[in-house]
Amino acid sequence: MNQSNASPTLDGLFRRILARQPNALALVDPDNTPRITGELPKRMTYAQADQAISALAAHFIAAGLPANAVIAVQLPNCVEFFLTVLAAHRAGLVVALLPQLWRQAELTVALNRTGARAIVTTSKIDGVSHANLAMDAAAEAFSIRHVCGFGSDLPEGMASLDAVIAEPVESPIVRQDARRAAIISFDVTADGFRPVPRTHLNLIAGGLVLSLESRLTQGATLLSAMVPSSFAGLTASLVVWLLTGGTLALHHPFDDESFERQIAELDCDALSAPAGLALRLAENGTLERSPKLGSVMALWRAPEQVVSSPAWSEGTSTLTDVYLFGEAGLLAAHRPDNGLPLPIKLGVHGAPRDAAGSSNAGELLLTPAGTLALRGPMVPLAAYAPDASSRLEIDSAPPDYVDTGYAARTDRTTGALCVTAPPAGIMAVGGYRFLSQDLLEWAKRLGQGALLTALPDRLSGYRLAGRAKDNARAREALAELGLNPLMVEAFRDSSSQSDSNRQAALTGH
Repeated sequence: MNQSNASPTLDGLFRRILARQPNALALVDPDNTPRITGELPKRMTYAQADQAISALAAHFIAAGLPANAVIAVQLPNCVEFFLTVLAAHRAGLVVALLPQLWRQAELTVALNRTGARAIVTTSKIDGVSHANLAMDAAAEAFSIRHVCGFGSDLPEGMASLDAVIAEPVESPIVRQDARRAAIISFDVTADGFRPVPRTHLNLIAGGLVLSLESRLTQGATLLSAMVPSSFAGLTASLVVWLLTGGTLALHHPFDDESFERQIAELDCDALSAPAGLALRLAENGTLERSPKLGSVMALWRAPEQVVSSPAWSEGTSTLTDVYLFGEAGLLAAHRPDNGLPLPIKLGVHGAPRDAAGSSNAGELLLTPAGTLALRGPMVPLAAYAPDASSRLEIDSAPPDYVDTGYAARTDRTTGALCVTAPPAGIMAVGGYRFLSQDLLEWAKRLGQGALLTALPDRLSGYRLAGRAKDNARAREALAELGLNPLMVEAFRDSSSQSDSNRQAALTGH
């Protein structure tokens, strides 16, 4: 492929692996795909994946999507997701990552804010008709010109991408620039909902931090239980896979039996998973029964909880703590032999951090307000820059860092950094962030006496709880408003065990 500069793109990394080992196993679907989407699980070599990527890219170009147009993607953690992202890049498009739990309200806002020209989804995810959700959201986004999906029983007007993949085509040649936006994820800051575009170079920088700090070997088989609809989720799966050139196996959270079977059958070398899940797997003996699994990346969406986490004692596997600061950036720290979290200090951090001459992975600093700030090759400064009209002094330069909003301090004796609290006014439920005032606004729509609040949770940061005169009617009303299940299921009856289990699954991811 022609490139407009010498810097690699994600598709460029894929093509390099393809040239070396076309018949090597590239992508493996979750075992429980039939339950998730109703389709059979897929296994693809690099050559097979390349053929599918080319077919999808050609389809996007033929649909009239111009270079650098935004294509929104809402798919589960399955092979189709990764094929679609790489195909969009091969067609010169920018991918907007839509979280799986988003419903019509969030989808419509995201599509309109990014000016998306197309949306890709699948017929159903866990029994929910995401194809119909996409059609309804697209009807409220005037920029959408093309709606397509995977799976059977697609609604009228939605193009079938399964049919597209079935027809082999020549790979399209589109110039890609690693310095231009590759993906758009979505964050919530004190200023509200914020699209966060990132270049290929930003993504690769984040992937290098994870792969180098966690000591992943070339050709490793990585099992990812991270939903790839955020910067961290995408980096800990797609980007790490492309940097190590091995096999990416996927697990749609969460099925204990299927998960352990995947680790054993695929001889997995590494795992990326939410921190709460990683610790649970260590406690229940799953990792002890998987001696080949040598590296675990635990992603902490509540980074203030790392320092109080238990020591890691799984002898055959090592743990790398990955601190996530919303969509602003991440920090990785490989635990030493004693299994305790590695003390983090302010300043420049290398990747890997204990190697002489390691490259700059990023820098931590404290703001005058006592909050943690980030800068470095993965941090998208422009996405968080304040508008000129909002500055107190119009002529003043914007800061050269991103303020994460996390309260932090340094230990006077050791100099170790302590993250003490999440951003004020923001509630994080697993991978989903809300302004606390938004919860109050939605509760008001349910009438007098209704309450929707966030309660502290050890694993997910917060969990949502609601109270109304009629909980069943409250759930119906919130669903009709197009809100995601985290809010809807907050009004579950206390006696409903199934609702409690569903809430636990949601908040975990």
